[in-house]
Amino acid sequence: MSSSVTRRSFMKTAGAATASAYAVTSLPSWASSGDAKGSVVLTPALSAFPYSDVQLLDGPMKRQFEENHARFLNLDDDRMLKVFRQVAGLPAPGEDMGGWYDLEGFSLEHNDFHGFIAGHSFGQYLSALARAYAVTGSEETRAKVNRLVKGYGETLDPKAKFFVDYRLPAYTYDKLSCGLIDAHEFAHDPLAMQIHEKLTHAIVAYLPEKALSRQEQRSRAHKDTSYTWDETYTLPENLFLAYQRSGNVFYREMAKKYLEDDTYFNPLSQGNNVLPFEHAYSHVNAFSSAMQAYITLGSEKHLKAAKNGFEMLQTTQSFATGGWGPNESFGEPGTGQLGNSLSDTHASFETPCGAYGHFKITRYLLRVTKDSKYGDSMERVLYNTILGAWPIQADGTSFYYSDYANTGKKVWYGQKWPCCSGTFPQLAADYHISTYLRSADGVYVNLFAPSKVQWTEGSDHYALTQETKYPFANTVKIRVSASKSADFVIYIRIPSWTSSNAALVVNGQRASEAIQPGSFAAIKRTWSDGDRIELELPMPLRLETVDTNHPNLAALVSGPLVLFAIADSQPSFDRNALLQARAANNSTSDWIAKSADGGEVTMRPFMNIDKENYSTYVLLKS
Repeated sequence: MSSSVTRRSFMKTAGAATASAYAVTSLPSWASSGDAKGSVVLTPALSAFPYSDVQLLDGPMKRQFEENHARFLNLDDDRMLKVFRQVAGLPAPGEDMGGWYDLEGFSLEHNDFHGFIAGHSFGQYLSALARAYAVTGSEETRAKVNRLVKGYGETLDPKAKFFVDYRLPAYTYDKLSCGLIDAHEFAHDPLAMQIHEKLTHAIVAYLPEKALSRQEQRSRAHKDTSYTWDETYTLPENLFLAYQRSGNVFYREMAKKYLEDDTYFNPLSQGNNVLPFEHAYSHVNAFSSAMQAYITLGSEKHLKAAKNGFEMLQTTQSFATGGWGPNESFGEPGTGQLGNSLSDTHASFETPCGAYGHFKITRYLLRVTKDSKYGDSMERVLYNTILGAWPIQADGTSFYYSDYANTGKKVWYGQKWPCCSGTFPQLAADYHISTYLRSADGVYVNLFAPSKVQWTEGSDHYALTQETKYPFANTVKIRVSASKSADFVIYIRIPSWTSSNAALVVNGQRASEAIQPGSFAAIKRTWSDGDRIELELPMPLRLETVDTNHPNLAALVSGPLVLFAIADSQPSFDRNALLQARAANNSTSDWIAKSADGGEVTMRPFMNIDKENYSTYVLLKS
């Protein structure tokens, strides 16, 4: 596949699933529901707090969560269920959703064909609502989850005929799987796992015998034009989770079958970079399947594959923003593919989907390794990509790509309810489980954001409350609440980009613990109610070139923030002059830099850019 092929254009070549697949009536031998050996289920060193234990306070993360929660809470149930009811032959009231979501056909209203992947994001919307209920305890949200699960279950026959002649069965099943698991786990829906099992047994008839690589799919499509392109290699994560939550080994055995070992995880585990020319988001998403294989099966090979693959992602495929995958594909290292893309495309990073996959894999790796570099990577994507995404509109208009072109601009995606409308609300809910993590001996502060985490030890209650304007300010204040004094450790991430002059102060006294950039500082003491921690992180300006083949294309970075040049064409700078940029004033987050022609250029973080033109990378004259 050419590196210029996007998810949309790639999937448009998909043929229909053959009707003969629907005729399969018996399960393969591996799909027994009986007992089987091989269960491990490891406990990572760090665990996520329950969604309900973390509260986001005023700030952009809270705003995005509340916007997404409100959008999908108020989305009409009948519209969400319509395509499933239509195929089931049931009454299907309500308006069409439009865009990708409808059954394929011609829209008189828009004078265009629609229905790219019918119902594809229903499971993601269900998942996001279940997670939002876990955060808020909103009975209105729980009731909606229950209605949607029940409504979907009423459309599901034993052979899941919805998937007859369906373009991407694994792609949509994976999302339904996630939604049903989350409805059961977080909203305690009594029907969700029964429906999940019924759906999973039926979907086997529409899937290949194993995870197929893109190369294998191209080969099959060449021989059989009816073959369906799909993303079977993303299935194991949710199948392993279904096993952990149900105890049904059918899920575990099915998950093992769809691990893309031969062409992906095996070579990655051996240090071979097989990312080039793969579809970017889905193959990063597959790293989470490798992590679940490690957690569920104890497979060190899959842990190595995920760690190596993520390292390759960062070192060979990533922009300064933390985003990756121009035109939704990975390029060949050493060829200048990232720099070349700045003049070739405006589809630089599939933002909500990519950020969702990025948060998942960094959270998995952080939980297993306790390595702060994964938190550093998470925050870079947070501040430079997803927090700059425009909110989903009532009609399904969505923000899809971040544009890093020589002269870029934020735009709406051209079709309603695309894939990124599904991952955005899931990710916004997951801010709650990414900010803090729990260890056996204490609490890890991973993201710096206005927030509060609380927990109990027996009958005693504890909390940490962050006050900060980070990353627009370099200080973070943490207040301890405790119903009883207790010994535990507070671990605070010290980003690798800061200097050795970072300061950590406890109750007015500089902490004796060593402050090492690129680590978690451990403060072990007897904590009492009212104790205070103050963190100060120097944020030196630095330049990051796009790749080694384009040494004169660089981004200006302050701490975790990329500063985008606001200009109608790509400006040029003297290297030293750019590094002498100054903050504009105390009321904005803008910076001012003197360009090579002597003019002043405003430099602005992505989350504060609206419709103005900008350049992520600027030209260096010396």
